[in-house]
Amino acid sequence: MIDINAPPFNGLGGSVLFRQNYFSNAHVIINQGGTSSGKTYAIEQVLFCLACQAPKQVITVVAQDIPNLKAGALRDALSIYHDSAALQAMVKSYNKTDRIFEFNNGTIMEFKSYDNAQDAKSGKRDYLFINEANGISWGVYTELALRTKQRIFIDYNPNTGFWVHEKLIGRPNVQLIISDHRHNPFLEQNVRDKIESLKEADIELWKVYARGLTGKVTGLIFNNWYVCGQIPASARLIATGLDFGFTNDQTGCLQVYQQNGELWVNELFYETGLTNTDIANRLKAYEVSTKTEIIADSAEPKSIEELKRMGWYITGAKKGADSIKNSIDILKRYKINVTRNSINLRNELSRYKWRVDRWGKTINEPVDACNHLIDPLRYVALNKLKVSYDAKLKSRMPFAQKSPSAGGGIFDELISSYGLA
Repeated sequence: MIDINAPPFNGLGGSVLFRQNYFSNAHVIINQGGTSSGKTYAIEQVLFCLACQAPKQVITVVAQDIPNLKAGALRDALSIYHDSAALQAMVKSYNKTDRIFEFNNGTIMEFKSYDNAQDAKSGKRDYLFINEANGISWGVYTELALRTKQRIFIDYNPNTGFWVHEKLIGRPNVQLIISDHRHNPFLEQNVRDKIESLKEADIELWKVYARGLTGKVTGLIFNNWYVCGQIPASARLIATGLDFGFTNDQTGCLQVYQQNGELWVNELFYETGLTNTDIANRLKAYEVSTKTEIIADSAEPKSIEELKRMGWYITGAKKGADSIKNSIDILKRYKINVTRNSINLRNELSRYKWRVDRWGKTINEPVDACNHLIDPLRYVALNKLKVSYDAKLKSRMPFAQKSPSAGGGIFDELISSYGLA
């Protein structure tokens, strides 16, 4: 066993999660955790230590797809690498194209995704890390696990039970570690406060994301969305949607297209700390035309006016009574195709749910969380997809004209009393 407190490993073992994973003797270590618990970061710290420990090992990090990999596990791995000069000295090279770290001792750490179980049959490894396992099928996991010699690490947010709960937890040589944001010593207080505030909005979401407990996240609002590769070249751009944020909330921006009666949506950016100048720069970087209408949160008239003076074609969303429910109703009429690169939008759609009261009854009102990209999607729906309900209801077929010779019998009396004659 290496000394994690000695160079080059000192500084990597900074959290209780790191030590729980590093010193585990189980073959499968399951990290079930709430948001921002630091579980992915800690596991990858462990993997870097193991990579340096012995020569010619193969370590495989797997996620649902490449965009998820780049936005999650790979980003954390690069952060760990760039923050440690000692670790950099032990890495021979990093191949950005193939996403492979090669170490001086011949060990490699690869970052991959697999389309299906057949695809996962290729290659063997010493260590395996399944990141956000509830996005991976049992078939893919099984094929990868069969070809892993030493140890398997798994992490996920426990929105609801899945194959980890059904087939792994409680089995011999399997360890379960449950964590939440309180186990992450490096997390800012404002983020902790935001996570804890879920308790006031929805107790099930709080259990999952604030305490890492297996939840029953039911009542999801949108089940009409699908992942697509890219926006079709022939799709028509409807508008750009923009939701303002700053310190705690992200500024979310996306574009909505239409083709063949379906919506196609692509996320542009999702960041905190953006000023209006920053937003304008992001719009330019993503080649948003100044002729394309941007529909933004009308609760921020000052920001809208400032961006307008910078030359952007921007208007406020047409809010009103029941505008949230109405925009949801509009969006539910369409098949919504979300690009694979729209990681944050996909995450929001997977969590956006109806509020429940203290008796567990669903209220026709969404939880005001996980919506910084869904809100701009709604704004586009309100302004560009709204359907008029003003037309009067018409009967399926006209009533027959009453015969002039009608004698005013009981049938005529009954129908005339209800206004039907």
